[in-house]
Amino acid sequence: MRRLTSLFPSEFLEEHAEELGTVERDRKLQIPAFVWAFVFDFAAGEGRTLADFRRCYNSIADKTLSPGGFYQRLTPTLAEYFSDLVESRLDEVAVPDSVDADVERFRDVMIADGTILRLHELLSEEYKARIEEQAGAKLHLLHNATEKTIERFEITHEKTHDSSLFKTGSWLQGRLILFDLAYFKYRRFVLIDENGGYFVSRLKQNANPVITKELREWRGDAIRLEGKQIHDVVDDLYRTYIDVEVEAEFKRGPYNGTRSLDTNRFRVVGVRNEDADDYHLYITNLPREEFLPSDLATLYRCRW
Repeated sequence: MRRLTSLFPSEFLEEHAEELGTVERDRKLQIPAFVWAFVFDFAAGEGRTLADFRRCYNSIADKTLSPGGFYQRLTPTLAEYFSDLVESRLDEVAVPDSVDADVERFRDVMIADGTILRLHELLSEEYKARIEEQAGAKLHLLHNATEKTIERFEITHEKTHDSSLFKTGSWLQGRLILFDLAYFKYRRFVLIDENGGYFVSRLKQNANPVITKELREWRGDAIRLEGKQIHDVVDDLYRTYIDVEVEAEFKRGPYNGTRSLDTNRFRVVGVRNEDADDYHLYITNLPREEFLPSDLATLYRCRW
């Protein structure tokens, strides 16, 4: 909450609304209360109706609004205002100016992601949802962040897993792919590497590869990590960064009706999150010589 209010102080919210013509300062609607009611209750809370939105606003604003007075504020100009707020602060959150990572070495930086679109239940036969008596579509995107274009997109029913829509191949050469956990698969990471591409992904909680080598030396009585599984030791560590090589087992693609087991080595990096007293763990094939742990964390934040 403190981080958000520092990024979006009340004076900024009011001035920006006035600049866009969303609302005038002497009007009854209080923009800061409206923004925070939307963010913390309507968008993220349990109440997802407009009536819930209005009740939350009235509970924190100095002056309440009647249903008619509230709903007439929900205009295209207001939607433009919210969109502009996000764009005006996105660079500060996602890509700090202090980043030293050399992203220009990549042909493109690509972001794979998917989102669910809730549809009318009459469409449930064509767009099957995970919950009965509902309909849902899933939008799959491959975004080229370098060119600011959509490389590929596909719309499927909600039950389609994001991972099944991502195809590897020679197009990966020289490109960096940023994945969320829906795309996590060791075999996919190996194929990206074999096609000359690069990747950064969060490490799944149930993925517990064996540490084969520490990529940074620690003085004194530091806990030795070689031969241990990453999630078995991570809770015992207090260092700022973890930087290790791991070995993981995976299944190759089918050949003559069988799938052989194989192993591969990856780099796993941990960046300590002091607020939560834990680590954000990332898996990658980017070399330590060029990308420090802090660089990987910043690269991954580019997804947002």
